[in-house]
Amino acid sequence: MKNLTIIDSPLIRRDMTYLRDKETKEYQFRLALRRIAYCLAIEIGKEFQLSEREVVTPLETTTGHRLKQQIVLVPVLRAGLSLVNSFIEMIPEAKVGHIGIQRDEQTLQPVDYYYKTPKNLDVSKVIILDPMLATGGSASAAAAFLKKRGANDIIMACLIAAPEGVRKLQNDHPEIPVFTAQLDRQLNENGYILPGLGDAGDRTFGTL
Repeated sequence: MKNLTIIDSPLIRRDMTYLRDKETKEYQFRLALRRIAYCLAIEIGKEFQLSEREVVTPLETTTGHRLKQQIVLVPVLRAGLSLVNSFIEMIPEAKVGHIGIQRDEQTLQPVDYYYKTPKNLDVSKVIILDPMLATGGSASAAAAFLKKRGANDIIMACLIAAPEGVRKLQNDHPEIPVFTAQLDRQLNENGYILPGLGDAGDRTFGTL
């Protein structure tokens, strides 16, 4: 699939196994998710541009770097919140917005209920955070909301993606790259990813 980056390492595969295992405890699930999110942030960071700045070391003056663009993290509520801390730790200067989109369990279509983002999206690199890219409806809707408010440089970050969700996002927003740790097989009749890991929000926040 075009415009799709799948990050991979033995450590990610190990942690993905923890996430999939239904016997994994909540605290173990959160830690594994957090570690994979660090890896995502590092890989996505390769897309960032830098500007030079002078820095004085204990021995001499040399050339250092700072991020050239404002970075805006936009978790899709509520599951996207689980990725924020790892990204903030890797990108402490990032600003954070929020989009509340829930899936209608009958139609599987996204329904929005909250939107709040920083200003100047038009000059920012915006990263949509959502652990699961399933049908792609929520991600596509989030991207559309952000574009209406000026965003023109958007990245999608998720832990697991389904082919259907990737195709949906690519069809609706072909310029948006997708970064994920795993491309799974397919969706089931209820729109859940197979083999997947269940509901990422419920497993993160203990609301099963």
